[in-house]
This record gives sequence, structure tokens and C-alpha cells, in this order.
Amino acid sequence: MDMQLSGKKALITGSTYGIGYAIAEALVKEGADVIITGRHQESVDTAIGKLKRINSKTKPTGISADCATIVGCQKVFDAEPEVDILINNLGIYERKTFFEIEDSDWTHFFEVNVMSGVRFARFYIPKMVTKEWGRVIFVSSESGLMIPPEMIHYGFSKSAQLSISRGLAMSLSGTGVTVNALLPGPTRTDTTERQRRERADDWGISLEQLEQEFFEKFRPTSITRRFAEAAEVAPLAVYLSSPLSALTTGATLRVEGGIVNQIT
Repeated sequence: MDMQLSGKKALITGSTYGIGYAIAEALVKEGADVIITGRHQESVDTAIGKLKRINSKTKPTGISADCATIVGCQKVFDAEPEVDILINNLGIYERKTFFEIEDSDWTHFFEVNVMSGVRFARFYIPKMVTKEWGRVIFVSSESGLMIPPEMIHYGFSKSAQLSISRGLAMSLSGTGVTVNALLPGPTRTDTTERQRRERADDWGISLEQLEQEFFEKFRPTSITRRFAEAAEVAPLAVYLSSPLSALTTGATLRVEGGIVNQIT
């Protein structure tokens, strides 16, 4: 199926690895010209090199910037004043009990996971409205609906993304701009895989045992009971980026292996 993305310019924040990079790769395969961001120039250059080898007809570019800061956002705005597709993927997580979470943690999670997307949406959406076409995606998490007690501050930030996404979609009715949220579940990335390997070694168990124990203890409602691959999340982002998704807006689309234990 042709997703009609050839020549569309897509900005994905926090996209040098993991879900963000997988989305960039999937969009490049569909002919989109992607712009990736990352804090380190070396990782940006490495990711761009890989993307260029996927589809020679596209023009992937990258910007080294900390998109969790106002200065970093402005650097991206100056480099790319207009985009067709905005994917707010930048995010962090950390396990901490509620009583261990400091005020600075709450502020930091809000700045990175929420305000980064707010700033990008505020800058780019008016230009999309002028063109009468645009796609905005907030990469949230199943934790925004099923708040994890081991990291409430993370769940709170992901719930905030859902509220912003829905409210924006409603406010943009009739403009040709859609806004949606994507809800991945626990996903395997280079970083999380390294952390799990270290934890398994410390506990003297296999990675398979660690994964089984994780779902038994922290995500018992999971149907698939396994970590997703980032490439399994990306196709839904491609759909939401496409002109074919015109009737999908204000939605929360799940790709979390059935963790969210409800049918609506």
C-alpha cells in the first residue's frame, strides 16, 4: 500500500535510536524526508548515515540539540521553520517509588516529556493550519492509562500528553491537521537491553527469566507478555503520519501488547 508520504517532511524528536529512530526508518522507506534530533552530534551523524542507505530518493537530515530545553527547541525551529509531520517522541523514564521522587524529578519529567512536545506543537501547528494539512503525533505510553506505581511521575507525564493531544485535536477541527497519541508498551532498545543485561547479571538469572519476572510483577495484564521491538511500533506511526489517516484524530492508538485492560 502506498502511504502517500513521498516528499513529506517529518520531524521526529529524540530519534537517534529506539522507537524514534525506528519511526524515522519506516518513514524513509515510505519516501518521507525525515529530520531527526539528538543531543550528541556523533549519534545524529551515525543515524543519518544509516537512513541515507535505506532510500536514496529521500533527504534525511539531523540536528544536534537538546529538545528538552527552550534553547534546543529554538535551534531546531531556526534550522527547520516548517514541517508537514511532527512526531513528539522525546522522553525519559526512571523507576522510583513515590516517596523517593524529589521536586526536581517532577519538574524534570514535565520539562522533558511534556513541555518539549508543547513547544514543538505550538511552533509548527500554526504553519500546518496555514497549509491546511499536517500530522502531529505524541508518542505517549500505556503508562499514561495504567499508571505504574513504581514510576508515578512517568505515568503522570504520559497522561498529560494524552490530554494535550486530545485537546489539540478538538481545537483543530476543520483545519486539515490531525493530532493523535501513540501508546507503546515496554519496548526493547539498545539502552533498555543493556540495562536489563546488567540487572540479569547482578541477579544471576537469564534475560528470559528477567523478562518473565518483569511482566509477572509490573505488567501482569499483558497479553503478549514480551517486550516489543521498536520496529513493531513504527508502522502505526507511519499510518498516523499518512494522508490516509484523515479520519483518525483525537485518538489514542495502542501498540502495547494488550496491557491496557479495557476494550475502549
